Amino acid sequence: MVKRILLVGAAAIALSGCGAGENNGTTAPVGSNSGNHAGHSDMNHSVSGELPPSLKEAANPKFEVGSQALLIADHMEGMEAAEATIAGAYDTIVYAVSYTPTTGGKPVENHKWVIQEEIQDAADRPYEPGEKVVLKADHMKGMKGAVATIDSAEAGTVYAVDYTPAAGGEPVKNHKWVTESELSPMP
Repeated sequence: MVKRILLVGAAAIALSGCGAGENNGTTAPVGSNSGNHAGHSDMNHSVSGELPPSLKEAANPKFEVGSQALLIADHMEGMEAAEATIAGAYDTIVYAVSYTPTTGGKPVENHKWVIQEEIQDAADRPYEPGEKVVLKADHMKGMKGAVATIDSAEAGTVYAVDYTPAAGGEPVKNHKWVTESELSPMP
């Protein structure tokens, strides 16, 4: 019971603490590491629609803006199997990255997702796994300004989604980012 109260409290704090411009309209897990999604209770939810200025809308997304899809991503508790509304679809390069927060603490492994437009002084080409970059994404405490290693990269469409956690709870608006492979058509 205490754990559930703490999770709800952390989510409420994260939701109340995200004003326009604070985090560039993005969300991501705190304490995320390779395949282990423990610690995602501190997700930093954005309620703003703020996007990186150079981000381009997808020409032919598999999931149209306004359509419904089933989330198969598990970035945070309650996300997997939730019904989502597509809030935005964008063509870019999406990265999983590892970094040590600028505020100290444990290294974050395989953080999903940062897009090309959230890399400081981004090159005009995709980065390769193993390359170092500086993050301008502010998904979570200590991320902005951190030196990160690219773990993986893929070009394609990324989505911002609105959903209510599958197990119930407060609706999440503009969760960024979900890849096409993390969505499934509604049955």
